[in-house]
Amino acid sequence: MSIELIRENIECEQLLGENMADTIVKGEYVIPDTHPDVVEILTVESKPVITNKEVQQDKILVEGEVKHNVIYKAREDEKLGIHNVTYNNKFSNQIELKGAEHRMDCDVECYVEHMGCNILNERKVMVEGIVKLKAEVYKNNNFQIVKDVDGDKNVQMLKNTSKIDKIVGTIKGNLEADINLAVPADKPQIGNVLKTNINLKKKNINIMENKINVEANAVLYVLYRGKDTTDIACLEKEVVLNNEFEFDGINPLMEGFTEFNVEPVEIEVKEDEAAENRVVEAKVNVKTSTKVLNKEQMDVLEDIYSPDAILNMKKESYELNDMVGNVNTETVVKGDIEIDKESPKPVEVIMASGNVCITDKKVMEEKVAVEGVVRAEVMYKVDDENKSVENIREELPFSATVDISGCKLDMQAIAKALLENLEASIEAGNIAIKALIELNVRVNAPVNKEFLVELESVEDEVTKKKCSITIYIVQKEDTLWKIAKKYFTTMDDLMKMNGIDSPDMVKPGEKLLIPGRLVF
Repeated sequence: MSIELIRENIECEQLLGENMADTIVKGEYVIPDTHPDVVEILTVESKPVITNKEVQQDKILVEGEVKHNVIYKAREDEKLGIHNVTYNNKFSNQIELKGAEHRMDCDVECYVEHMGCNILNERKVMVEGIVKLKAEVYKNNNFQIVKDVDGDKNVQMLKNTSKIDKIVGTIKGNLEADINLAVPADKPQIGNVLKTNINLKKKNINIMENKINVEANAVLYVLYRGKDTTDIACLEKEVVLNNEFEFDGINPLMEGFTEFNVEPVEIEVKEDEAAENRVVEAKVNVKTSTKVLNKEQMDVLEDIYSPDAILNMKKESYELNDMVGNVNTETVVKGDIEIDKESPKPVEVIMASGNVCITDKKVMEEKVAVEGVVRAEVMYKVDDENKSVENIREELPFSATVDISGCKLDMQAIAKALLENLEASIEAGNIAIKALIELNVRVNAPVNKEFLVELESVEDEVTKKKCSITIYIVQKEDTLWKIAKKYFTTMDDLMKMNGIDSPDMVKPGEKLLIPGRLVF
């Protein structure tokens, strides 16, 4: 018997699990000789970056670096001027996750849970705090199945349609832009830049035939001290980042999930036509990695046999992932930051920045409950000439419910949060905060599926029975397919011989006439 196996490769992933770990970051740093003595710490901005990650047995090793930007006050004649110094602090830690193995894929996020800066003396500061690490580990299944059989027309095949979330591929690229900022006439010239920040929002992924378009809006913030003055000002400009990447085999019916990684911004201050420092040129580069998935409907071989030969089947069971839903939604977080009655009153907001993180999530029937925190930081001018500028931080908790049809208690959820916008205003002597959060919640259901992976024909032929007909009484668990396979015939022959219009019409207790074949 000659048969040819038609195979298909399947690559898919399943969330093994997730876990978190706290990393203590601590360092003592000397103020450079080019800078004045420290009088008061205004704020410290710490940006953690993952530099390396490695999945090992039951754990993920993570290495990273925290870039600290310490903004402080220094004595300048009768006033306090604002200065900044930058430091780097490396860290390493491990995240425990049972079942993790080498070569598994993982996503690691990091954010600052708390970071403070204390003055040790006028020439030395200490920065210490906690960086939160969160890892998601994925099992990657890559295997071949027997999709079809060719070469012998008498091979009987039972196929069922099955949905499989297949990984089509990962597309990496860059979103780049040159940004030109002009300082308006009502603001001072640029003396020195104290802080730069990039906020990404309005992220969009558009999958087309054999290509993908990735887009995001980048908002550049530049905090600076004025030239020949102690005034502090902030510049802001929004640009669209857009790029198109070719990738064979993708189409608009597929789904894409993109990770964005903002590279350090390159800033250069230049003179305008009046020879004043009123022009900022910035280069923005965002690295993107888009994983494309296809919920493919496949005709999977459930069973196979031949009336003329004995076929040995080998099946393997795989635990796969079924994406039940993927929802993007927005939620608004509002809150007030109270200013101490004894502190100078705010008169103008200079700059508002922050970040958002998910602290907990719970899968329920038809929905996912998400909890998180918005960490807001506001720099503002006060009505005190001696102090002039103050800075305050506040954590604003929030909760949201995301409706996802088909979601059940035993399923897995992946939740991501993005700070789309953060506004700060002065109301009744306090700072009012309004944050727009974009939530992405994906729900997966782990399922076990069995696939035919090998098939071979045994040399022994099926011996024909001497009698021409067998009478068979249909049992409770019988199907026409099972009966045909048992007696080495075909469903078509059984239906013709017994006058059956549909294979689903066979009922327990009925008598069927079976063409002559030996029963094993």
